[in-house]
Amino acid sequence: MAGPVVDPALYRHRDVVPIRRALISVSDKTDLLPLAQALAGAGVALVSTGGSAALLRDAGLEVTDVAQVTGFPESLGGRVKTLHPSVHAGLLADLRLEDHETQLNELGVLPFELVVVNLYPFVETVASGAVGDAVVEQIDIGGPAMVRASAKNFANVAIAVSPSSYPAIIEALGAGGTTLAHRRDLAARAFAHTAEYDRAVATWFAEASLADEQDLPQHLTIKAERLETLRYGENSHQRAAIYSRVGGHGIAQATQLQGKEMSYNNYVDADAALRAAFDMVKPAVAIIKHANPCGIAVAAPNALDEIASAHLRAHECDPVSAFGGVIAANRSVTLKMAENLRDIFTEVIVAPDFEPEALEVFALKKNLRVLQLPADWRQEQMDVRLVSGGLLLQDADRFPAEVESLVDGWQLVTGEMPDDAEKANLAFAWKACRAVKSNAIVLAQGSATVGIGMGQVNRVDSCRLAVERAGDRAAGSVAASDAFFPFADGPQVLIDAGIRTIIQPGGSVRDQEVIDAAQAAGVTMFFTGERHFFH
Repeated sequence: MAGPVVDPALYRHRDVVPIRRALISVSDKTDLLPLAQALAGAGVALVSTGGSAALLRDAGLEVTDVAQVTGFPESLGGRVKTLHPSVHAGLLADLRLEDHETQLNELGVLPFELVVVNLYPFVETVASGAVGDAVVEQIDIGGPAMVRASAKNFANVAIAVSPSSYPAIIEALGAGGTTLAHRRDLAARAFAHTAEYDRAVATWFAEASLADEQDLPQHLTIKAERLETLRYGENSHQRAAIYSRVGGHGIAQATQLQGKEMSYNNYVDADAALRAAFDMVKPAVAIIKHANPCGIAVAAPNALDEIASAHLRAHECDPVSAFGGVIAANRSVTLKMAENLRDIFTEVIVAPDFEPEALEVFALKKNLRVLQLPADWRQEQMDVRLVSGGLLLQDADRFPAEVESLVDGWQLVTGEMPDDAEKANLAFAWKACRAVKSNAIVLAQGSATVGIGMGQVNRVDSCRLAVERAGDRAAGSVAASDAFFPFADGPQVLIDAGIRTIIQPGGSVRDQEVIDAAQAAGVTMFFTGERHFFH
């Protein structure tokens, strides 16, 4: 081929590499035009692809299509355009080496000194709720290849993967080129960019395999970024921070509308409150203290303001413990609910939305932390818990939305099948019990808790605690137990308090002893066949 295409004197033994040719292929076109105009003004030859090339041409800039460089048309709907030796030889050639210089001249390939590439919006596409092929098409192949090739060859090539890097590149044009230190820094950012991208893709595939009920993944990657450092952890001598998981859509992504800085314990309690409130299909409120509910309720029938009704009924369960509690509502918080909270000391309230008038009331309580859930909030499908040296992964313990209908599928071991209203109360009690730390006993009337016994090392003590907290309200209520009764002593505490129906999983070797005690007292008992431990 005629004439050399590389002047090695421009590169060898020089810290500064002048920018003479740039490859531009970006998905995020933020601030691209000012960069391209600065490059063109400095006499830099621009090579580009697709939408990037169209944007530059529309601005009156001279651009060479990648297809002209490769001699191969863009194909397969854009899947193949930059994957070609004429591109990658120009990215990977180390012009400090004479044999690389010679080979480029023989091939007639020009090197690139600048590559501006960012990747397909994979994370954003997943966050939008897209599934299947719509997500797969956002897995970038050519982009990461160009980024990694350029970053590997940072001795000769500057790689920009973010608009935040553009100002320094424009400045470098006026200084005669990019320095080795500048290119090394850009390379480090580039490798971090592709690593994060690959983690996001791997996580999506792992989560998809979980959804398909296949084996749990052999390898698990969890990527999280620190949002902020907290004042302290559970106690004042412990360091703490809140991190946001890539692709997350939970309490960590909530927007704080007002109030003091969230604490470690605030986040733990707010997450527990969401778990309790959002198990309910009807408008519901949960009040949490030390990660345990002190009241859960759905709205009373025919309530004019359903969420305000649910809050009042939840608060009535244990007003003493509700002092300084954390509240979650599964509907927009209304003015009426805010007014009901005016004289109740509350640490945090979290909900999907708030009426403007409610926020005006909350503004008078300047220390109250008000959190609005992200629009894409949903309960997680998997639970992860750290243990020393590793972590545990399990399916999240969730109820189907139509759990009320499951009452008909439970085993009635003594007594008579209740009417529809009482079935709704039974389903509520069973759901509420799942949100209580084991050993858990929940007493409910009219789909509102009236007594809760939690976290005891034996089930009898949980029964006593629930009955004690319920007081006179225990009589006529229903009781739900998160696991089976190993002896009849626990149910006897409930029976003596006037409970008329007991729900439990069953499965103890002494089930018959427990059934006999209920039958002798004329108490209805259901076996669900499923337990709901919550440690």
